[in-house]
Amino acid sequence: MTELVVKTCGPMTTLQDRGRLGYQRFGVSPSGAMDKRSLALTNALVGNAPETAALEFMNLGGTLAASGGDLRIALAGAGATLRIEGTAIPPHTTAILRDGETAEIGHARTGTFAYLAVAGGFAIAPQLGSLSFHPRSKLGGHNGGSIQPGDRLPCRAEAQEGAPVHFTGDLPQLPDTIRVMLGPQDDYFTEDAIRLFLESEFTITPQADRMGFQLSGPKLDHAKGFNIVSDGIVDGHIQVPGAGHPIVLMRDRQTTGGYPKIATVISADLDHFAQLRPGSPVRFRAVSREEAVAAAREAKAWIAALPDALIPVRFALTTEHLLSTNLIGGTVNALAPKVADA
Repeated sequence: MTELVVKTCGPMTTLQDRGRLGYQRFGVSPSGAMDKRSLALTNALVGNAPETAALEFMNLGGTLAASGGDLRIALAGAGATLRIEGTAIPPHTTAILRDGETAEIGHARTGTFAYLAVAGGFAIAPQLGSLSFHPRSKLGGHNGGSIQPGDRLPCRAEAQEGAPVHFTGDLPQLPDTIRVMLGPQDDYFTEDAIRLFLESEFTITPQADRMGFQLSGPKLDHAKGFNIVSDGIVDGHIQVPGAGHPIVLMRDRQTTGGYPKIATVISADLDHFAQLRPGSPVRFRAVSREEAVAAAREAKAWIAALPDALIPVRFALTTEHLLSTNLIGGTVNALAPKVADA
């Protein structure tokens, strides 16, 4: 059996795909990858569907080895780096991890979440249609948990054939402000609170995980109390409890909640918001439903166009290769007098 063997990893390394859809009415959180565009990119590099489960690394990287055969792998997200047996792999490029070789995933440098995909995905049985691990319910994952050193993840050997490719497209532009739609309970807040929410700078606090990001900043006053009849929650809802400090609900969120929600981060900006680290400043900007829908369609189109932005890798960009190549075809002295044509 072809396996990806985990030698080392951080405590919040998990399997994540698009999420566990269709079960919220039973109280089951969707979970899923925090940055779904990075998940789609790394899957495209190995020929997988965009929503295929991959390893999600939170802040820390790890070391992994191929066992029982070669593996086609790729890494994307948070500026993390990939090395195989000490050789750096160019960003957003498929790599071949030979049987017995070790890959090293570096720590997140420009965000929080990085994703490593294997061609064909992992040969692990889903739970309720997903491999996404939800820590609080222990649904999904590998053996009902997060990834641990010593885990052996079975891979689909028949999917490992194929040439490496490189992504040549543009990454999504990061917005200066996080776009939101006000509501659904913005009427529970004073006019001053809504003005402060849209005009002030907030900061991501250390109380941030896959369930929600708590923000520090100006206190947002309620106009009609801070309790409502519990209603449904979606990714990006911004609850404001009695203390007046917003909490942006993320992929592992609960399915219902009893605090009023001043606004909702639009789906197209939630991937970027998820990559913000504790201490990062954040500002919000209210947009219309039409702008939110247009942004969602643009994000969907970017994912759909990923296969068209891939080109074959003709050779390995290693130091040894560059030194063995004649990169100079001649020299010219720009100061020499021009010789007249004969």
